[in-house]
Amino acid sequence: MNSLKPIFSSMRLLVLWLGVVAVFTACSKDEPKYAGYLFAYFTGNGPGQEQVHYAISKDGYNYFALNHNQPIIDSKEISNSGGVRDPHILRGEDGWFYMVLTDLYVPKMGWENTAMVLLKSKDLINWTHTVIDIPQTYPDTFGDVRRVWAPQTIYDHQSDQYMVYWSMLQPGGRDIIYYAYANDDFTGFKNEPKQLLFKEGACIDGDIVFKDGKYHFFFKNEDEGAKGILKAVSDSINGGYKVGPEYVDQTDDAVEGSGTFKLIGTDDYILMYDMYTTGKYQFCISKDLENFKVIDEDINMNFHPRHGSVIPITEEEMNKLMEKWAYMDDVVMGSGNPAVRKLNIQISEDTIYLPVEAGTDLKSFDPQLNLMPGVKSSKEGKQDFSAGALTYDFTLGEKTKSFKVQVSVDGNPVLSGYYADPEIIYSEKEQKYYLYPTSDGFHGWSGKYFEVFESPDLVNWINKGTILDLRKEVSWADRNAWAPCAIEKKVGDDYKYYYYFTAAQKVGVAVADHPAGPFKDSGAPLVDFKPEGVNGGQEIDPDVFTDPNTGKSYLYWGNGYMAVAELNDDMVSIKKETIKVITPDQTFREGTEVFFRNGKYYFMWSEDDTRSPNYKVRYATADSPLGPLTIPENNLVIEKIPEQGIYGTGHNSVVYSKENDQWYIVYHRFNRPNGIKMGGDAGFHREVCIDLLNFDEEGNVLQVQPTIKGLAK
Repeated sequence: MNSLKPIFSSMRLLVLWLGVVAVFTACSKDEPKYAGYLFAYFTGNGPGQEQVHYAISKDGYNYFALNHNQPIIDSKEISNSGGVRDPHILRGEDGWFYMVLTDLYVPKMGWENTAMVLLKSKDLINWTHTVIDIPQTYPDTFGDVRRVWAPQTIYDHQSDQYMVYWSMLQPGGRDIIYYAYANDDFTGFKNEPKQLLFKEGACIDGDIVFKDGKYHFFFKNEDEGAKGILKAVSDSINGGYKVGPEYVDQTDDAVEGSGTFKLIGTDDYILMYDMYTTGKYQFCISKDLENFKVIDEDINMNFHPRHGSVIPITEEEMNKLMEKWAYMDDVVMGSGNPAVRKLNIQISEDTIYLPVEAGTDLKSFDPQLNLMPGVKSSKEGKQDFSAGALTYDFTLGEKTKSFKVQVSVDGNPVLSGYYADPEIIYSEKEQKYYLYPTSDGFHGWSGKYFEVFESPDLVNWINKGTILDLRKEVSWADRNAWAPCAIEKKVGDDYKYYYYFTAAQKVGVAVADHPAGPFKDSGAPLVDFKPEGVNGGQEIDPDVFTDPNTGKSYLYWGNGYMAVAELNDDMVSIKKETIKVITPDQTFREGTEVFFRNGKYYFMWSEDDTRSPNYKVRYATADSPLGPLTIPENNLVIEKIPEQGIYGTGHNSVVYSKENDQWYIVYHRFNRPNGIKMGGDAGFHREVCIDLLNFDEEGNVLQVQPTIKGLAK
């Protein structure tokens, strides 16, 4: 019998070798000639948002929504719940496409569900579908499952089967990622689900990528207090995964729904994920699936996706998708010219409006229009826009569309990006203006850091970077970085800068030797209590003011009430015995601003809610920094102008220019033109503007007309 051992060993080696050859042959067979990408995604948790949407891209960086960003499949027709999420599409080895979805309608079901949807298509347009309800299918082992989330599919070359993997939760347990092999027609499973990833704690949203003989398994770590996306690696597709110690996502914000794809004709991989608490979607690039670099500035999308997937597609496939769902109204997404304020581009039925920065030469300007794949333009390169709009004709196959393209030098907004609650000072030391805003654009006002901007003239602003990061530099709060204010104070022969800010609905203070920082937090909140007699509201929105008549400095704060207290000489503590509530009237909401002009103390505040188009500024005067306040009959400072698309004008500061004896108001508004379409989300998609602030001979504030031109010449 011993003489047979070499024969059996040789046979085992031969079988193993043949298996490796089979896998290698299957993996290395000729792929289609790819020409672009298809992005499948859903859009949100609200009614009608849990549906499959499509977008296409030629380069993997610029994505155009198809079908006017409307669903391409009716969720009610393919699911039990009426909603589907987390679309994952796989190009099969057999010429078919496979899509799997979470069967869940959050508005009615919350976050508990029991089913997934399997779909199959030959052309990415027409899909057959099957719903698999896990408790009904496996009542003995999974009859009590409460969550069935984020399925994905991968082809197992060794067993020549399609493997579906997803997470499930049973009562008293944790979210675990399981797998099962699909049957031949992709309508069910051949086997009972088995655990795929073994780790302590919960995990969801698996995404497997095969590279260099290894299976790289990205997943969201759901451990309590944990963040981010981890990666496990194995030689086998269905087991043996070892979890790495480092998170691969490149943000400190909460993320989920990783999706990975390779850029056509390169060695580069894209890792993308859903930053679900901030309303963003982040893209990172890597060659080794170990080291990732954020490339968000290179990504353009005319839609806001949630957890989705990207696959490469051929020219023929892209053409068919565009023939079915491309509309000529959507062929232009924006501009690649860095002078264009991309968040303020307006594209209507037949007009493209490109606002550009001050100093842009309109006589020789290249719009660098970002066109949908396959679209040709009648004009290319630099054009003369100084006399007005030019007509551009666009062609896609047999379809044509004309747009009038207008380029305009607009001074508002003054900052590129989403910012709000602006505070401005003029530094005598630096002879420059410094603007301190809330970093906006984060879902639910969830920003965690502050930036500062510098300007010699109120028109041209330079971002000087982050001056305070709650997560790294503030020990007592790590959330809701809002509404700062600052002041320059002469201390001996030099200047000090005191920066008061909101964090976690408390007021803090930090100090620096330069208006652009770095600022050092005092180590504890300055205001974390309600004044006596105040029951509601929040301890937010500080304002600091030094009385030129007495040299005393005061801190103001409050949402729902206006409070004031004298600051001690150290500027980082208050005299609590001086606290006084001086709420002007029922219009007061928040955002106090105090300044002194010609013997009068002016108090400004914001009325209504920052999510409201009617957010506005009012004012009162006083003979003292402590009041009492006198409210003029007409005390409106600034409000919306709907016919110009200007809404939500509020939370302001003011600054005086000795150079031209002029006052200016700095305020935020909804993003223009898209904010008014966002509903409540407009309240954290705001932008900073500057306009003239004038007074009559009696010192009354003349109502400001918010402008688009701003201070730009």
